[in-house]
Amino acid sequence: MSLREPILDERAIFSDASKQYRSPLEPEVNEPTKVTIRTAKDNIDAVYLCYTGKHTKLVVEKTDDMFDYYSGTIIPTNKIIEYYFELNVGKLKCYYNKKGVTREPDSYFNFKLVPGFKTPDWAKGAVMYQIFTDRFYNGDASNDVVNDEYVYVGKLAKKVDDWGKFPSVDGIREFYGGDLQGIINKMDYLADLGVEVIYLNPIFVSPSNHKYDTQDYDSVDPHLGKIVLDEGEPLSIANMDNNFASKYISRTTKKVNLDASNDLFAILVEEAHKRNLRVILDGVFNHCGSFNKWLDKEKFYENSHEYEKGAYTAADSPYTTFFYFHNKSGWPNNNNYDGWWGYDTLPKLNFEGSPKLYDYIIKTAKKWVSPPYNADGWRLDVAADLGYTKEFNHQFWKDFRYAVKTANPEALILAEHYGDPHDWIQGDQWDSVMNYDAFMEPVTWFLTGMEKHSDEYRQDLVGNHRAFFDAMTHNMSRFHF
Repeated sequence: MSLREPILDERAIFSDASKQYRSPLEPEVNEPTKVTIRTAKDNIDAVYLCYTGKHTKLVVEKTDDMFDYYSGTIIPTNKIIEYYFELNVGKLKCYYNKKGVTREPDSYFNFKLVPGFKTPDWAKGAVMYQIFTDRFYNGDASNDVVNDEYVYVGKLAKKVDDWGKFPSVDGIREFYGGDLQGIINKMDYLADLGVEVIYLNPIFVSPSNHKYDTQDYDSVDPHLGKIVLDEGEPLSIANMDNNFASKYISRTTKKVNLDASNDLFAILVEEAHKRNLRVILDGVFNHCGSFNKWLDKEKFYENSHEYEKGAYTAADSPYTTFFYFHNKSGWPNNNNYDGWWGYDTLPKLNFEGSPKLYDYIIKTAKKWVSPPYNADGWRLDVAADLGYTKEFNHQFWKDFRYAVKTANPEALILAEHYGDPHDWIQGDQWDSVMNYDAFMEPVTWFLTGMEKHSDEYRQDLVGNHRAFFDAMTHNMSRFHF
């Protein structure tokens, strides 16, 4: 009689939400769903599938030279189903969930089935290529920002002629000249690289090169698009008053330029689709920019009959409720508005206080994924920050999803998010999130000992494969796998 303890080969045990281990991946209500777990060959005495009070013994469905594959079936109801596996070897009992092999069950890391939660098939495993448009390729020099065209955050905008020049530390107003025509010109190159999805950083009208400070949600920035009417003059070091930035005002507010730029974006998407490439846009809806036409802090729109009065200037502006003004009697030139993280260049949008704003952004989301533009989805900037309460945030994204998916059922909704995304990926809000926590940050720590949100240097994390693996697996376990 052997007194040796049974040996469990933990390294051989595996399951996830890939096609090999769950089929179908995204089941409908009442659609039988097969789940599978792999173990070392002839190593396990019994495997059980555990979910909603059930404890079902599994059978070996197939085997090969190295592994046994145990499978069972779940019939999804209209509720989220959480499941995990129990494995027995002699008197040894262990469990398997998204964290891997554990000695105790932990419901937080259970696998999850969300019946009816569909994500676009084209996005699954797709190779995405992110383009910061100004830094990609200059296909049309006539739309380049000119030196001293306007002032942004206290300094004049500058055109960079040397593409090899490193950007300045505060180079938000330095422009290299990349544009949509440049992307169109390089579309075959992108396709030949094996790119399947082009993810564009923000392309709507904005004074910065990054364009996370939207000036006009309705229009592609003519500096990235097409300038048909090019009137006016730049400023100078002797005159840094944006009221006189007539060239910038003409370029970014004249309808002929805005319409031509929107048309060029439609052509870009059409050219991408001809090559079986998808295009997703970056949506910045938590906040806009201080140049935004609704606020009009720079008074670019003030003298045009085509635009309403901005909320910065006039208390009776139709956009006053779009922002949260702390000083209710601060007009004209009410500078006491809520800014995201306190930045007055990034006014936070007041969705709770303005049904009109709410509807406007929902319509904007639909517009760009519908004909004639036909974008293939949205990447959502700081999506969890939108609104002033968590409850409101969730309701907005539910409405956003309904609107976007109604307009374009194949559209992707991909959110920027740090931390646990569980509450937003229940099938009624976002499709998924950017993988910062489980990839970008662990890789950054591994390579440099630092990460973007901290000045702390961690020598112990440089080249530390165990810390990298642990961070990656812990954060990946927050997804529906």
